[in-house]
Amino acid sequence: MIGKLFYLAAGAAIGGYAVHRLNRARRSLTPGGIAERMEGHVTEYRGALREFNDDLADAVREQEEELLRRYAPTRERDLPASRRRSARELPGEAGE
Repeated sequence: MIGKLFYLAAGAAIGGYAVHRLNRARRSLTPGGIAERMEGHVTEYRGALREFNDDLADAVREQEEELLRRYAPTRERDLPASRRRSARELPGEAGE
């Protein structure tokens, strides 16, 4: 008697799970279900693209800082004579 009850409970559980999976599959094949899946994929791709863009911007910023640190003139005397300006000279007034 206990064995029959066990098989009845197991069959009910398996049947309930099968019905649940069938309903889920049926719902996923409707236009609304397809739209929900596509929206989820687009959201994932958008997040990945945003993360990639942030990482790329950080790498470019680091590279730019390194190049400026390495090659940018640090003092007025490092500038070529044609680019030196006095402290009182405004931009656009050179050579007028």
